[in-house]
Amino acid sequence: MERESLAGKFAGTDAPLVTAVIPVRDRAGMIGRAVASALAQTGVSLEVVVVDDGSTDGTAAALAGIADPRLRVLAHARSRGVSAARNTGLAAARGGYFALLDSDDVWLPEKTARQLECMRARGLAISQTQEIWMRGGRRVNPGRVHAKPDGFFFEQALARCLVSPSTVMFTRQFWLEVGDFDETLPACEDYDLWLRALLRHPVGLLDAPLAVRHGGRADQLSAIYLGQDLFRIRSMCKLLARDDITDWHRECIEKELRRKAMRYAQGCLKRDKPEEAARIMELIRTAGADHK
Repeated sequence: MERESLAGKFAGTDAPLVTAVIPVRDRAGMIGRAVASALAQTGVSLEVVVVDDGSTDGTAAALAGIADPRLRVLAHARSRGVSAARNTGLAAARGGYFALLDSDDVWLPEKTARQLECMRARGLAISQTQEIWMRGGRRVNPGRVHAKPDGFFFEQALARCLVSPSTVMFTRQFWLEVGDFDETLPACEDYDLWLRALLRHPVGLLDAPLAVRHGGRADQLSAIYLGQDLFRIRSMCKLLARDDITDWHRECIEKELRRKAMRYAQGCLKRDKPEEAARIMELIRTAGADHK
């Protein structure tokens, strides 16, 4: 089905206003908590779409035990990655607004309604909220470098990911315009999408902690893929190939791309991987960002 045709497919008056999309793989002990927090949202018409990305544990059984007509469970026969799982959920969503939630995180009950009100009042296509950070069962404070800006912050977002998936909400039209998560990126797929978003849209911030982010576990992508700058480098190279970036965007991308590529290459040389270092430098040369 063409992406554009999806905009009108679920336009009926009985469609939910917001669709929560939750990708999951092998988290039988956590998925119930995430789904319950989404179903507990107050003051808004909402559906929950969970995409089981080829789980081999008891995740399917845990989801089958949740009896709520607002919950729909879709499944991939084999794991295709978090990007594909989110894309499957977004394509099936019936709401006019889409909200993302990771399977190990939770929302506070008023999160969706307050965020929706904020977006409508400010005319935003995409927004995020603040969040509470938990690590190993303990609350921790994020550092200054993780402070979330409000508005257009493309240059800052090149250096590090400043948008948290479990706090994000965006309109259906935004998704049709900006596009899916990149399924070729095993990690940093959110970094990639937020950069594409910031080319055209401000990312609004509702300055209230309305989600709880649980970290510090070995099964998270940040722990599995340690050299994540590689995926950010690939993302920036893609951006340089676009014909809708301005000279200012190009200058910002090239500056950060050179910085990340040099850091990554130096790490490769320290680990006695000169071929990988050379491959990365050739990648940015081909992208046109190797000049001073």
